[in-house]
This record gives sequence, C-alpha cells and structure tokens, in this order.
Amino acid sequence: MHLKERTSLLPIMCACVVLVVGMVAAVNLAVPMLAASALRPSAPELVWIVDTYVVVFACLVIPAGAAGDRFGRKGVLLAGLGLFAAGTLLSAVAPDVAVLLAGRALTGLGAAAVLPNTLAVLLHAVPAARRPATIATWASMTGIGGVAGNAGGGLLLAGGSWRWLFAAAVPVALAAAVLVARTAPVSARHDRRLDPVAALLLVGASVALLLGIVQGPEAGWGSAVVVTGFAVAAVLFTVWVFAELRSAHPLLDPRLFRIAGLRSACLGMTAIFFGMFALFYVNASFLQYAKGFGVLATGLGIVPLTVPIILGGPHVGRLSRRIGIEGTVALAFAFAGAGLLGLSTSDTQTSYPAYAAWLVVTGLGVTLALPTLSGVIAGALPAAQAGVGTGLQATTREFGSALGVAVVGTVSTARFAAALPPDARGAHTVAEALARTPHGTGVVSAFVSGTDAGLRVAGVAVLVLGGLVVGESWWSRRAR
Repeated sequence: MHLKERTSLLPIMCACVVLVVGMVAAVNLAVPMLAASALRPSAPELVWIVDTYVVVFACLVIPAGAAGDRFGRKGVLLAGLGLFAAGTLLSAVAPDVAVLLAGRALTGLGAAAVLPNTLAVLLHAVPAARRPATIATWASMTGIGGVAGNAGGGLLLAGGSWRWLFAAAVPVALAAAVLVARTAPVSARHDRRLDPVAALLLVGASVALLLGIVQGPEAGWGSAVVVTGFAVAAVLFTVWVFAELRSAHPLLDPRLFRIAGLRSACLGMTAIFFGMFALFYVNASFLQYAKGFGVLATGLGIVPLTVPIILGGPHVGRLSRRIGIEGTVALAFAFAGAGLLGLSTSDTQTSYPAYAAWLVVTGLGVTLALPTLSGVIAGALPAAQAGVGTGLQATTREFGSALGVAVVGTVSTARFAAALPPDARGAHTVAEALARTPHGTGVVSAFVSGTDAGLRVAGVAVLVLGGLVVGESWWSRRAR
C-alpha cells in the first residue's frame, strides 16, 4: 500500500466512524420534533426510535466483525455503508412509527458492519509501531462522533423537519463507500465459522431487557409485559452463554471474560457510554424546552464536551504511562460522574456558561476513558481476531448507549409524569402536556425535575460502576 493511500485511509475510516456514531446522537435532537409530529409517538415509542438503531448496532457488531474476518473486511465495510444508506432513506420517507422503526433497524445493521471493520482495516494497513496511535485516534472519533452528530443534526433539523436528518445521511454514506472502495486495502481472510443463532439470541435478549426497562413506567413494573421482558432476557442470555461455551467456534467466547483486564475494560466502556448517551438524550430536550434554544443552538450547545477530547486526547497516553492505567481510569470516572451530577443541578435559571462548564468536566472523563479502555481491549486479543475484538469494543459502547437512553428516558418520564400539574396529568411527553395546558404552567418545571432525576441516576451509576472497574483491576493485579 502506497504511503499516500495509507495517509488518506485514516481520515476516511474516521469519517465512517463519525457517521455511524453521530447518527446515534443526532436523533436525540429530533425527539422534541418527533414528539410534536404527525406520527404522534408515545413516550416509549420515542425511546424505541432512538434505541432500535442502537440495539441492532450493539448486538450485531460482533457478528459483523467476525464476518469481516472471514469474508473480507473491505467488502463487509462497503456492504455496511450501502445498508446504512438504505436504512436512512427508509427512515426519511417513513409514513408511520412502524416503518420508521424498520428503517432504524436497517440503519443499525449497516452501522454494525461499518464500525468494527474500520479499525480492522486500519490495523491491517498501518505498521505495528503506529497501531497504538491509530487505535487512540479511532477511539477519539467515537467520542467526537457523538458531538458531531449533535452539531450536524442541529444544522439539518434547523430546516424544520426531522426527515432532513435521515435524508442527508444517504449521500454521505454513498460518498464514503466510493472513497472506501478506492483507498481501503484488501485484507487476508480467516476461516472462522459464523454463528447466526448466537447473534439472534443476543439480539432477542437485549430487546427483551430494554422492553422491560422502557415499558416499566407506562405499564407498571409488576405488569405482565415488563416481568415477561426481564424473564425472557434472563433466559435468552443464559441460553446464549451455554451455546457459546459449547460451540467449537463461538461468536464471542464467554471465557474471554476470565481475562480481568478485558472484563473490567468492557464494563468501563459500557459505563462511560451509558453516561454519555444518557446525557445526549436529555440534553437536546433540556436546552430546547428549559432554556428556549433553537434546534441549531441546541446541537452546538453540546460542543464544550469535545474541547477536552480535541485538546487532551493526544496527551492521554503520556498521562497513563505516568500514573498507570488504573489511575487514569479512576480519574476518568471521577470526572464523568461529577460532570453528570453537576449537570443534574441545572434548571431554567442556570446560565449556559455554568452548564457548559459541567459539560467540559464530563468531557474530561470521556477523554481519559476512551483511548485507555480501547487500548486494553484491543491488546487482549490476537491480531487474527481484530474484527471480533473491535466488535467487542463496539458492542460495549453501543449497549451502554442503549441502556443509557433507556434508563434515563424511563427515570425522566416517570418523574416528569409524577410532577405534572393536575390539568396535564396522564401526559407522557412534553409536547402532549403543553397541548393540554396552553400556557405551559408547571409543565417545564416538571420536565426539568425529570431531567435532573435522570442525570442524577446516570451520574451515580457511572461513579459506582467506575469504582467496580478500578477495584477489580486493582484486586486482579494484587492477586497476580
């Protein structure tokens, strides 16, 4: 591979990462617009519009990484970009919620094929000495992608329709496919059997778990649908584990999680993305409803989160060598958890500079966590399993994102519904509540109360999970 092609390959792969990760974040900006649209989705349906993409993305990213290992990473990456374009086109023209959810699922399938194979292509193309820096750059793009999705989504949604958000992604995905076809090298294939049954079990278990979480506030935590969802999730996860343990060629060997560093890094990645995408989900509505921002200003309002990522990302490796991986991860969770708890104190009277300061604190945690945890996961598996290893990273990220949206959406909705004034009781979205109370008296206050509750839960969860990650890492090192 020529030096010029190798140099251009990194920005192209990074652009693909920003595209698929940015779509996770961008749709959060459209939640208020979707809630007031002719589709009239309920509160649970709004969560599913966001989470369907993320769930499919999370659950199929490991099979897609394995498919890249077996059938060729470049070919699977190109197929993924094509599916992504088709899914966003279907979402853009959706006449109802069901078709929109189908489009989101198809887009998630495309994203699953794109993400793991971008890093696998890069690791095949660059010299061994440059791989740590390449991994760090790629990992940073997953953080920047979320913020780029907010900023770009705000620009597109300023046109007045949520459909523009999906329509604009179609030509971008197709252009990326052309560039990938021209620059990406063809990598060696590995004869590793795929396991579609394991993939279906993982998808089914994840959907059942999120169904229980999302439907809880509306149907009741003791209702048949919620209890059944949790029970089915437990059964399917158990069956998946036993099936993988007995498989000669497991999709994701559960025994890998005996590696303490890999196990704790995956939990850490899940926790960081849980907090970050919980923030993305409530941030868009908070700035629009509580602060009166327009959709473009709302998209740009999250940008302070990226300042530490851009300025501090290149220096994380040096810090990690000085204070160790455990110290770096501990700082990451301290900053991320403190930032979320700080944001949970915001209300209609909070100035934007004060809000932005807490975004920067949260961004410091993300900056420290992403390259550090990515390096641990990538270094735990052999080069022949680069696709599966990258898929494991992506699964933990996207599953954390899906859980973050589901949990913060559930907590916020429950608190919001309980705090509504009497004439708006029974409403599950701000748009519905405002329609019942023309002057909006008490509705925005109820919404802010719900947002604060959701962010407090997210902040505490990040701190607790971070403590578990650091504690397990410390204990495993002492045991060795």
